[in-house]
Amino acid sequence: MSSRGGSDQQSQRRITRTQTAGNLGESIFDSEVVPSSLVEIAPILRVANEIESDNPRVAYLCRFYAFEKAHRLDPTSSGRGVRQFKTALLQRLERENDPTLMGRVKKSDAREMQSFYQHYYKKYIQALQNAADKADRARLTKAYQTANVLFEVLKAVNMTQSVEVDPQILEAHDKVAKKTEIYVPYNILPLDPDSANQAIMRYPEIQAAVLALRNTRGLPWPKDYKKKKDDEDILDWLQAMFGFQKDNVANQREHLILLLANVHIRQFPKPDQQPKLDDRALTEVMKKLFKNYRKWCKYLDRQSSLWLPTIQQEVQQRKLLYMGLYLLIWGEAANLRFMPECLCYIYHHMAFELYGMLAGNVSPMTGENVKPAYGGEEEAFLRKVVSPIYEVIAKEAERSKRGSKHSQWRNYDDLNEYFWSVDCFRLGWPMRADADFFCLPFDQLQFVKNGDNRPAGKERWMGKINFVEIRSFWHVFRSFDRMWSFFILCLQVMIIVAWNGSGQPSSIFNSDVFKKSLTVFITAAILKLGQAVLDVILSWKARRSMSSHVKLRYILKVVSAAAWVIVLPVTYAYSWDNPPGFAQTIKSWFSQSSSSPSLFILAVVVYLSPNMLAAILFLFPFIRRFLERSNYRIVMLMMWWSQPRLYVGRGMHESTFSLFKYTMFWVLLIITKLAFSYYVEIKPLVGPTKAIMNVKIRNFQWHEFFPRAKDNLGVVIALWAPIILVYFMDTQIWYAIFSTLFGGIYGAFRRLGEIRTLGMLRSRFQSLPGAFNACLIPLEKTEQTKKKGLKATLSRNFAEISPNKEKEAARFAQLWNKIITSFREEDLINNREMGLLLVPYWADRDLDLIQWPPFLLASKIPIALDMAKDSNGKDRELKKRIQTDNYMYCAVRECYASFRNIIKFLVQGAREKEVIDYIFSEVDRHIEAGDLITEYRMSALPGLSEHFVKLIKYLLDNKQEDRDQVVILFQDMLEVMTRDIMMEDHISSLVDSIHGGSGHEGMTPLDQQYQLFASSGAIKFPIHPVTEAWKEKINRLDLLLTVKESAMDVPSNLDARSVLTPYYTEDVLFSLHDLEVENEDGVSILFYLQKIFPDEWSNFLERVKCRNEEEFRMKLQKEEELKGPKELEEELRLWASYRGQTLTKTVRGMMYYRKALELQAFLDMAHDEDLMEGYKAVELNMEDNSKGERSLWAQCQAVTDMKFTYVVSCQQYGIHKRSGDTRAQDILKLLTTYPSLRVAYVDEVEEPSKERPKKINQKVYYSALVKAALPKSSNSSDPVQILDQVIYKIKLPGPAILGEGKPENQNHAIIFTRGEGLQTIDMNQDNYMEEALKMRNLLQEFLEEHGVRPPTILGLREHIFTGSVSSLAWFMSNQETSFVTIGQRLLANPLKVRFHYGHPDVFDRLFHLTRGGVSKASKNINLSEDIFGGFNSTLREGNVTHHEYIQVGKGRDVGLNQISMFEAKIANGNGEQTLSRDIYRLGHRFDFFRMLSCYFTTVGFYFSTLITVLTVYVFLYGRLYLVLSGLEEGLITQKAIRDNKPLQVALASQSFVQIGFLMALPMLMEIGLERGFRTALSDFILMQLQLAPVFFTFSLGTKTHYYGRTLLHGGAKYRPTGRGFVVFHAKFAENYRLYSRSHFVKGMEMMLLLLVYQIFGHSYRGSVAYIFITVSMWFMVGTWLFAPFLFNPSGFEWQKIVDDWTDWNKWISNRGGIGVPPEKSWESWWEEEQEHLKYSGKRGTIAEIVLALRFFIYQYGLVYHLHIAEKTKSFLVYGISWLVIFLILFVMKTVSVGRRRFSANFQLMFRLIKGLIFLTFVSILVTLIALPHMTVQDIIVCILAFMPTGWGLLLIAQACKPMVHQAGFWGSVRTLARGYEVVMGLLLFTPVAFLAWFPFVSEFQTRMLFNQAFSRGLQISRILGGQRKDRASRNKE
Repeated sequence: MSSRGGSDQQSQRRITRTQTAGNLGESIFDSEVVPSSLVEIAPILRVANEIESDNPRVAYLCRFYAFEKAHRLDPTSSGRGVRQFKTALLQRLERENDPTLMGRVKKSDAREMQSFYQHYYKKYIQALQNAADKADRARLTKAYQTANVLFEVLKAVNMTQSVEVDPQILEAHDKVAKKTEIYVPYNILPLDPDSANQAIMRYPEIQAAVLALRNTRGLPWPKDYKKKKDDEDILDWLQAMFGFQKDNVANQREHLILLLANVHIRQFPKPDQQPKLDDRALTEVMKKLFKNYRKWCKYLDRQSSLWLPTIQQEVQQRKLLYMGLYLLIWGEAANLRFMPECLCYIYHHMAFELYGMLAGNVSPMTGENVKPAYGGEEEAFLRKVVSPIYEVIAKEAERSKRGSKHSQWRNYDDLNEYFWSVDCFRLGWPMRADADFFCLPFDQLQFVKNGDNRPAGKERWMGKINFVEIRSFWHVFRSFDRMWSFFILCLQVMIIVAWNGSGQPSSIFNSDVFKKSLTVFITAAILKLGQAVLDVILSWKARRSMSSHVKLRYILKVVSAAAWVIVLPVTYAYSWDNPPGFAQTIKSWFSQSSSSPSLFILAVVVYLSPNMLAAILFLFPFIRRFLERSNYRIVMLMMWWSQPRLYVGRGMHESTFSLFKYTMFWVLLIITKLAFSYYVEIKPLVGPTKAIMNVKIRNFQWHEFFPRAKDNLGVVIALWAPIILVYFMDTQIWYAIFSTLFGGIYGAFRRLGEIRTLGMLRSRFQSLPGAFNACLIPLEKTEQTKKKGLKATLSRNFAEISPNKEKEAARFAQLWNKIITSFREEDLINNREMGLLLVPYWADRDLDLIQWPPFLLASKIPIALDMAKDSNGKDRELKKRIQTDNYMYCAVRECYASFRNIIKFLVQGAREKEVIDYIFSEVDRHIEAGDLITEYRMSALPGLSEHFVKLIKYLLDNKQEDRDQVVILFQDMLEVMTRDIMMEDHISSLVDSIHGGSGHEGMTPLDQQYQLFASSGAIKFPIHPVTEAWKEKINRLDLLLTVKESAMDVPSNLDARSVLTPYYTEDVLFSLHDLEVENEDGVSILFYLQKIFPDEWSNFLERVKCRNEEEFRMKLQKEEELKGPKELEEELRLWASYRGQTLTKTVRGMMYYRKALELQAFLDMAHDEDLMEGYKAVELNMEDNSKGERSLWAQCQAVTDMKFTYVVSCQQYGIHKRSGDTRAQDILKLLTTYPSLRVAYVDEVEEPSKERPKKINQKVYYSALVKAALPKSSNSSDPVQILDQVIYKIKLPGPAILGEGKPENQNHAIIFTRGEGLQTIDMNQDNYMEEALKMRNLLQEFLEEHGVRPPTILGLREHIFTGSVSSLAWFMSNQETSFVTIGQRLLANPLKVRFHYGHPDVFDRLFHLTRGGVSKASKNINLSEDIFGGFNSTLREGNVTHHEYIQVGKGRDVGLNQISMFEAKIANGNGEQTLSRDIYRLGHRFDFFRMLSCYFTTVGFYFSTLITVLTVYVFLYGRLYLVLSGLEEGLITQKAIRDNKPLQVALASQSFVQIGFLMALPMLMEIGLERGFRTALSDFILMQLQLAPVFFTFSLGTKTHYYGRTLLHGGAKYRPTGRGFVVFHAKFAENYRLYSRSHFVKGMEMMLLLLVYQIFGHSYRGSVAYIFITVSMWFMVGTWLFAPFLFNPSGFEWQKIVDDWTDWNKWISNRGGIGVPPEKSWESWWEEEQEHLKYSGKRGTIAEIVLALRFFIYQYGLVYHLHIAEKTKSFLVYGISWLVIFLILFVMKTVSVGRRRFSANFQLMFRLIKGLIFLTFVSILVTLIALPHMTVQDIIVCILAFMPTGWGLLLIAQACKPMVHQAGFWGSVRTLARGYEVVMGLLLFTPVAFLAWFPFVSEFQTRMLFNQAFSRGLQISRILGGQRKDRASRNKE
């Protein structure tokens, strides 16, 4: 940018420059930041910026024209931001007018414009006219666009000055205008005629696809259609007939061509020369694309619309038409893509119309040819087909936002499932606007209708379809009823067996016991009835859309279940002679006739018959698959009774072998579990229970309501409840144990962790090239196939490479080096380490050897020299010693060969050559003869070696002035060689003779004396030109000869197709400011990163050629002053961003896929000589090379373009760009760095409304795809503006985001992806070069058999890279790692229930795009959207696998608060899953064992944690009952009370879960497998020391709270988890807000229970078990109350504590109100905390109230324990206690009212009243203590009694908020609540503050939190103490 604008512009520039962080000066201000309604003027402003430096006046004219145009577009400035924009532009124009006038060359503006236009045309367009290359093509496109704009401005200027336009210019412009139409921005394939010679367009497969599409023979074009040139194709015709959008057509055209070409290339060997599309490729794509559609037609019993013509020639065209039509519909369907069967419906009709048009059918109505119902004009499809359906979705979604229940609005699934019934054809085509599908619910219609006719809304609203999501815990039972029934029945049998007879399991064969056990059938029938009734209740709201036979089925189910409940007990009663009690009563109702046992048996057999059939089907899954998929009437009737007919979930059964595997797993597990439960929990409890039931107790300690109750029922319940709860939960524990065992064995068989250390790598390095080539490079077709079978699994040796296989070696070298250089680029290693790891690129043809990387050969030469020196002529022995170490042998040979090479290369003179050749030939002769050592003296070898090392140093420096030294060196070497080593006379004589005789002839003059090596041409030094290969050779030799350490400290920190990334507003790239700014502790991100990654920081400094940080800072400042390009700053920002969780990191990682593909393409296509030259040579020559389009490089690029695209979906990018946000800048930078990256975004544009002026502009939404306008050019010096270029812009029917954000974001961008595999990557992921190379192998898995079906989702493992930040991050990453490895390995095989858990899985793209996309998006219900993608895939007969050989990096949350937010989100998501139709269908359609796996690995895990916490509650409340009622005292002698083994076991298993044992087991196994079991053990112990159990106990609370609350009340929302670096201190108030409801309240309640138990329990205090149990519970209490403070960085620093206290006070006392955020005031927060109760409905409210009643028990029990009560047991005492409570509340209320009313006017009076109240209170207390002997203990007990009551009242008041509001008590409730919160805050705060007094606590805490970092030398104390001291010292210097 030139700054001719004088000084004022200079200052202006400076300011904008700092804002935009680009180096573009003011220019950025105007071309990109344009209001959306003026979007048309952006190109003009871009041109102005581009030509500013050439001709400022023309730029000024362009801007002036832009201003006029803006005024024309929006004269009233009604658009958002338009007025400000115009003003700013006008100001700039005023400023620039005069200065540019001065610089004008020609007389008038018009002339100036004309001359500039001609100049531009010559310079840019004619120069580039025949460009073949991609980069040039981009420049040419840009030049044409610029010329076009210039001409527009030129015309305008000429008009204002009324000058004619020069004819030459007009002529030129005609050419330009034509070309501009052709040269449109393209995505991957340039389809215009001029680009036919680009490398990618020369692929025969692509040409074939293009030709096939252009075959438009026989298509009836519409009459008014203006034909373009000859490149019309099928899709243009479809567009003309059906009215699709132009950009949609362009997008799908490329999509279809690439699909066909890719399948073609992959499947069939090269076709004939004539490019013709292979029918097999076409058929395959077609089959995949229409599989779902054909299935849908069959399901609904309709004829499919895919009719193929009889004439063979037309078949291909017809298939392409059908495919094109489907893709065009899909590409424009927007949110309808989530509804695959809706698309089938639309396609069904449109394809039928298509067939009609081609067959020339005549419409019966009009007598003309058939035309499409919605056709013709532009955007017809969008307006008439997509929009109406979209409107329905949008309106339904609108209702979901108002917090209504799931059952009151239809989500995506409901709307889609409408199309699963034949009724959907009632919609008609064209669709009827009054169809019931479009009807809205009642509340939306009441304001539409006028008063006179009644609103017809509620009756017509379709309601839910097939399923209703209702908040209830019953869903857990309903979805998995078979499992619950099984466990309940097992429990019943076990109790019956244990209760009767001997208690041995064998006693079941005793006739009485057996008869009693038969009652399980009655229980089963009752459970069946419950299930049937539940089904009816929960599906009630879907009754409107149900077909009659479904309703009939529901009714019959209930009736038949009820019938069995009657029949079975009656027949059972008659099977006894003298029946026990229960049967006796039944008998007494009917006649007392004799018994007939056979009746009952018969009834049972009939009852069981369906189950028997099911068992047979279970054994033969293929029969079941056939039955479920079949559409025969008779089969459908059979299946109708077993389960309602549904479109999904049919035929999901696996092969018999898989079935056997997972059945075995579960059978073993269940046997173990039941045996354990029986022998340890149930049987031992029976005896004590019987004993207790026989004791009679008369004296209670409270007013007993049922003193006559038999058998002490209360006690029995209190004893058994926790045990039964644990019985239902402990399967989860057994699952953890079994999955660990099986997963470990399975992993070992998959050869995990075979190479764990560098030592292992070194020992196996020889077989590495073989392995690399076998796995990463496809076989040439001639080689034989691999051996199969068991031996292959166990051995799998890779052949070691023999030295002569040059090609293999070269290939391996390319791959290995690519990986090592990527390590260097990532700063994981420094230059020297890189040198040690590289294999030579340029294979030295003269050394006939394989060259290993130096780190293997290091120190071998010095050792070998020592061995030789001491060998004393024993030749054979030395040879043996050297050859035993293969690497040493290689090193010796290589060094000798290189030595010979270098010497021969350097020595040029003829005589010298003679000597040298002679010496070498002698040595070689001796080597062959094997007597080298006996002949020569070896002790002088080290001397020779030293000389040679010196020579190499000189060669490395390569300086002219060293020449003389080199000469002398050569002479020294010769001397050592001849005199010391060879000791042979004739050599000396040969040398002497050359030196010119023997010196007898006296003195020869100086100039004739000939010294060896001294003459000018004798030695070639310095060397010119220095090639890369030569440099590499010398470096390598240097390393070989000089590296001495044997351990070779290679660094220790090496951890070892379309891609779509949804992105919202996270960091893209850290700015310099972000990096430098300090948080309150004085820590900047940069400082933190330097401390955590010290090695990588020093490697970075080495890479940017700075010796230390000081020098780096200096260079940075220089850059700042020079205002040039800021390369160093860029590097620094990148370095930091690659270590955070930023978009930049993710993009770099994903782009490794591309690099890997380029390399693999090179290795596949290169000829031998190219291979030997190596990939690097091709990369280096790229600049010159790229001109030839046939060049190897261009071809590699073309293949890569075809095979890989990466789309980042930044929905906000358009908004960011318009507002000049730096994020948009950074994304642009990414686009230019990676030219093949694409960004998709939702563009919101305001379009001025045409009809009504002065009205508000409408917003129009587009899906847009952009790429960088120009790739970074290396040669051009003119500053190029970084711009983007819109490729496609597809209009949407409305805002894209209706449901959950992330899936909607993915869905809008999925149309821009290509290929057959789609990998979904999240913002927090990363990838590595070495992994990217394996992607090919992974995609090959799509073609392998995995069970019955080919895989549709390939799962891969993740490598969690955030484990090093703090101990919490480490626990989290261990837990996560064990889940993504051992957990998912087991889920995929043998259990077959792996779903999609987010992130890096690869989807079969065609499968998913025809079945509703990669995730589901309904609001709330699909909160964890990812797993629904997996559910969907499985239900629609997909198959999910898991592969261990490839991984993707992943970041996790690192601070406690973020981790809790994350866990809360997952728990909420699981709560919503429990209600979802997908889980219900899986639970019912899987067979029994697969259903078990599904339960325990999804919802069951959360339900079990819920039960775990419930167990503690039930146990403690049971004890509370025993203690307070005095039953415990009465039964103190009983064993069941005193020493209850089963109870201890039950609670022990509870605490197992609590301390995270379930997580720790798989973790241990996985670490053991991958890094050795010693590491695993030490890691485990370390985790215990760093308080891992505290963390796991705490997270248990999080999971339980959020899961339970979601099920009861909803209120789940997506919680954005921070991805930053967490070393900051969270304030006390913040922790309180986060955890008060989920942990603190519950912790307090348990503390109360434990306290009461401690005070009143007359228990066996001594026993160990008791102590263990209560300790575990106290541990839970302590954790839940104090963990957040324990894990809070600097949580115990006194200064911080003081700040926190003031902050908390402020927060508690702030008044709330409208617009006050919850962070600012307690009131707002409190109101928000109860938000969920508003929507929870009657059931939720009742549940809340019932749960709150538990708080009244305390008061009831405790009042009778007061001394005052003096042992009275009458009910009066309890009544009086309530009186006291009301009195206290009344006093509080009067005081607060008084304060409001009187404190201003009657102040004295008010104070007196307060004083009186206080005095009364004190005097009452004194009297109470004096007269009836109230003790201190009484006061404490009172507090314990009354506090919970108040809390219970509060909870009930909150649940009934509307009623309390009306009664006007809400204010008092709020005051009471605040009182409680203050007390709770104090209780939590005091211990923390007390500990903070002792300074060592804080240090201990820091050590515990940041241990990992400490071991890496991270001084956190400095981090937390800030670097102010360093700063100060630095400033002094």
